[in-house]
Formats: sequence, structure tokens, C-alpha cells
Amino acid sequence: MCGESSRHEALCAACDAELPRALGALCRCCGLPVPGEGLCGRCLRRPPAFDATHAPLVYAGAVRAMVLALKHGRGFALVDWFAQALLCSLPEPQADCVLPMPLHPARLASRGFNQAAELARRYARGVGLPCRLQDVVRRVDTPKLAGLRQQERKRAVRGSFVCRQDFSGQRIIVVDDVMTSGATLAELAATLKASGASAVTNLVVARTLRLPSR
Repeated sequence: MCGESSRHEALCAACDAELPRALGALCRCCGLPVPGEGLCGRCLRRPPAFDATHAPLVYAGAVRAMVLALKHGRGFALVDWFAQALLCSLPEPQADCVLPMPLHPARLASRGFNQAAELARRYARGVGLPCRLQDVVRRVDTPKLAGLRQQERKRAVRGSFVCRQDFSGQRIIVVDDVMTSGATLAELAATLKASGASAVTNLVVARTLRLPSR
């Protein structure tokens, strides 16, 4: 970030210390700030299909630049650093398997790799859980959700995923790079629950702290 030597680390100590981190009281379901403990009003009124969200970083400033560099292939060396952040955020998960956010085949062909799969592989290896890379497919290449209202995002991702395996009784950790509105993660969680999953936890590198308007 600053151009100074960081030796064998992705970031020097000074830049690492300045990264926006997800601290304070956060909703245990969606990861947004709450005035106290427990669930936010939104999750109380309309519980999403997922059960919990963990995010070590806030999607802003240098973190946003780093995530975008990874997403577009310029910052692939950051994968290990991000995976370590995930391991520190949820070191002893109560789960049966890890699943990356699937990428549509057309998007995968264009990008060349799925950054969520790379993160999920490393996280799963670190916690000793199986990584289910091929058990859910994305059948709809959804448009970019930036700029859409919350309800528009939900409609855009509806029916996007298909399970190839039965997940009956499975507690699943879904790994992704960024959580914004949570619409895509909620749709994936609903698909997994429909296939029998007993619990779905989101584990993302970074979380935006503001939702799009309704």
C-alpha cells in the first residue's frame, strides 16, 4: 500500500495497523453495527436464510483496494493474507464443511479463477474441514448489483444456485470476499437450507457497513 518494504508479509506493520477492522457491537446474523448485543432490528423483523456472519475487515479504504486487486487478478499474492484473516476471525468453527461462493462458468472463464474458492481452500485446510468446491453451481450469471436497491438485488439473484449434493444435517461455512447487501449470500443460504443444511454461516473478508436503500 505504501511502497515500503514489508519483507515476507503482504503489508508492512504500519499499513496493517491502519486497516479498517470490524470492531464493536455487531449483529451476530448479518454483521452490521448494532447499539447493543444480539440481532439488529432488520434481522429480527425478517430473518435471512443464513444464521451468522463473520468478517474481520470493513470494506473501505485500503481494504477495498486490496479486495478489488484480488478480484481482478492483480493481487493474487494477497490470498494467503486474506485467508489468515479469516482463520483469525473464525479459528474453531462449529461446522461440517466449507463452501466457496460459486462463480458462473462464463465469469470463471473470463476471470480465470474464483477468488472465493482460493480463500475457501486455504481456510478449510487451516481448520481441518472438507472444502466442497463442486457441490453447488451457479446457473444464472447475475448482473452487477452495485447501484440496485435492496429488493432489486433480491430479485436479480433469485434462483441463481443449484445443489448437486444432499446437505441434510450439514453445518456449512460459506466463504466469500465481500458482503454488501447480503442478497447473494442469502439466496445461496436458502438454496442450501432447501437441500437440508441445518445451519449456514457466512465468512467473508470484508463487510460493508451500509445497506442499499429499499
